Amino acid sequence: MAVSSSGIVAGLTAAALATVGYLAHRAAETVPAGLGRAQAGVSPAVGAPKAPQVKRDPAALPPGSGKGARVVYSLRGDRVWLVGGDETVTRTFEVDPSVVDPAPGSYTVTSRSNAVTGSDGVPVEHVVRFTSVDGVVIGFSAAVDGSTAAPDPKVRTGGIRESRADGDAMWTFATIGRKVVVVR
Repeated sequence: MAVSSSGIVAGLTAAALATVGYLAHRAAETVPAGLGRAQAGVSPAVGAPKAPQVKRDPAALPPGSGKGARVVYSLRGDRVWLVGGDETVTRTFEVDPSVVDPAPGSYTVTSRSNAVTGSDGVPVEHVVRFTSVDGVVIGFSAAVDGSTAAPDPKVRTGGIRESRADGDAMWTFATIGRKVVVVR
């Protein structure tokens, strides 16, 4: 019985993704308690002066989002910026967040798939993965049918959905090893 080269590649890809997911899960288990999370019972000092509220352009690149070529993903703003090496924002767009959020921090693109079925059963394209949380792989993708409906909150998914046009731009920009910075 002959095995096709595409069958071998598919098998190796599946094994690699399983390994990356397992290693990411193991790494997440060793993060010190409280790192990246608000500490329960800790509140700001009473009477501490508050910074004046400044209205920001919601499409403006968040301060403290790093330097160099990178993808910036805002959890609060549900927005992505593609930033070139010269600090120029080449594209910014809104996304529909996944049910499972990554912790704020710096990551790199670890894998990509041109077309697969998402964890919610929706056919997706231009999948760009950068981390996992408790076994849920987190990444950007575009639904093939163009839908960007919010995910079912009862299903633990990690797909951050973007439009097909934005997915094309992400696919071109976010190659393996590209930095992804997640901010609040």
